[in-house]
Amino acid sequence: MTKSNPGRFLEDFTRGEVISHATPRTITEGDVALNIALTGSRYALFCADSFAQTNGLPGAPIDPLLVFHVVFGKTVPDISLNAVANLGYAEGRFLAPVYPGDTLHAVSEVLGVKQNSNGKTGVVTVRTTGFNQDEIPVLSYVRWVMVNKRGADPIEDAPPQTPAPAVTPPDLVLPQGLDFTEYDAALAGSPHLFEDYEIGEKIDHVDGVTVEEAEHQLATRLYQNTAKVHFDALAQQGSRFGKRLIYGGVTISLARALAFNGLGNAALMLAINGGRHVNPLFAGDTLYA
Repeated sequence: MTKSNPGRFLEDFTRGEVISHATPRTITEGDVALNIALTGSRYALFCADSFAQTNGLPGAPIDPLLVFHVVFGKTVPDISLNAVANLGYAEGRFLAPVYPGDTLHAVSEVLGVKQNSNGKTGVVTVRTTGFNQDEIPVLSYVRWVMVNKRGADPIEDAPPQTPAPAVTPPDLVLPQGLDFTEYDAALAGSPHLFEDYEIGEKIDHVDGVTVEEAEHQLATRLYQNTAKVHFDALAQQGSRFGKRLIYGGVTISLARALAFNGLGNAALMLAINGGRHVNPLFAGDTLYA
């Protein structure tokens, strides 16, 4: 009997199953610094204790996307180690701030399993909740991921319910104590505030960033995401694309960092209404937002 974990295949998932993921992770200031170095994010609330304290918080909280990536990484060995690709997200809510020294762990519920028409892969939908050391939920989201099958025999589909199109305002959670009365837009780096934006307005964030092989490898390891499609170059030579994929979370964080130019006062992420990875990203590609 093998003692190593080969990862789950589509046949191994059952709707309604609850999976408690291994390896809790204590988030440190070193993690924060490395994440900034790898993404270029510069939103003031997450960069400076003094800025956060002026706005009613005890110190700079962890960037919500770093929280997301760490919680996501906990799920990979049980959900997407044998993934073809992560496809999308919905109903994402940041439920409580996370600070350096907090320890995160994750639990997922399988919401649905559906085989693809090619008979070789299928889509698994899960709801993952991240908790801190006090068992307080800090994050919840739905994601769907394409997973390889182990064999050729068809499986019985157990499709999920359609996710909500958006997180409703009553379900948004503000950090306790947050108060923008003394918010300093000059220190934040942008003069544009809420009243300056319009529904339907499109903003070209101008800047671009070329994704380097070493940087995305470091970032994905920082998040402890072990999915084979991001690391095993030899195995990926026989894949559809013939090379490793950039972890989609790296793409999201880079796009969010680029969005600072035009959205510098978008100080806090409260929810992820929905998102899809519509095309793969590879090392050497240049990303714009």
